[in-house]
Amino acid sequence: MSSDTHGATVPTGSGLKQPYHLVDPSPWPIVGALGGFLTVFGIILAAHFGNYIVLVAGLAVVLLTMYRWWADVVKESRTPGLHSKVVQLGLRYGMLLFISSEVMFFVGFFWAYFNFLLFPETQGNGQTVWPPTNVLTFDPFHLPLLNTMILLLSGTTVTWAHHALLEGDRKGLLRGLGLTVILGMIFTCCQALEYSHAPFKFNGGGVYSSVFFLATGFHGFHVIVGTIFLAVCWFRAKDNQFTPDRHFGFEAAAWYWHFVDVVWLFLFAAIYWYGAGVIAVE
Repeated sequence: MSSDTHGATVPTGSGLKQPYHLVDPSPWPIVGALGGFLTVFGIILAAHFGNYIVLVAGLAVVLLTMYRWWADVVKESRTPGLHSKVVQLGLRYGMLLFISSEVMFFVGFFWAYFNFLLFPETQGNGQTVWPPTNVLTFDPFHLPLLNTMILLLSGTTVTWAHHALLEGDRKGLLRGLGLTVILGMIFTCCQALEYSHAPFKFNGGGVYSSVFFLATGFHGFHVIVGTIFLAVCWFRAKDNQFTPDRHFGFEAAAWYWHFVDVVWLFLFAAIYWYGAGVIAVE
């Protein structure tokens, strides 16, 4: 047995390399762990002493680690022979498992929401209703419906970009990706506007506002992450880093974006529409 320059085991005399990519030694796992420790320790210092220096430093280290580590992965994907069919399959399994874990993350929020919706606590007036009688809710067919249309349209544009990539249409790929990124940013702006006009506050609406802001807020965070993901793909596509045969980075971003779309449809149907109570009039 011998090894090639990238650490892959080569069966002596067989002329075949094993199909796995054994990565070169990297500083980013230990640097990322240090950044995570500084971030958590910084949160404690900020909460108890109002000192944000360690928190900012920790976040900076985490962001640097993310950028450099993913840059290394992109570089590896462009190096011939490293990302074999088996490695690509492993990346697909990894992305699917990651999205599955994100699904269960939101299942927890929906579980909490439906627990209170189906078994509401008795109000001060003796009624058992959901949402609580003192909570005004959003009109589901106002800004929430607009956001739903924006995300559904973005799902269409990212699919357009995917088909353009498969057909070798670089202009269509860039246009579809660019429109998807713009729609993602518009969605985020609309949600920020919605929050600014919320008829209830995070710490003033009881359990309803807590579940609402946690579920929709974490979804908004996922939209921001997905938008950045797709923006990186746009720059990679502009640099001709994707081909019809090798484009898993874009494919993973598209899967993630469709997951974000589906979660929002459930949020709109369950929280905004089915769980609507007395509508706030602006």
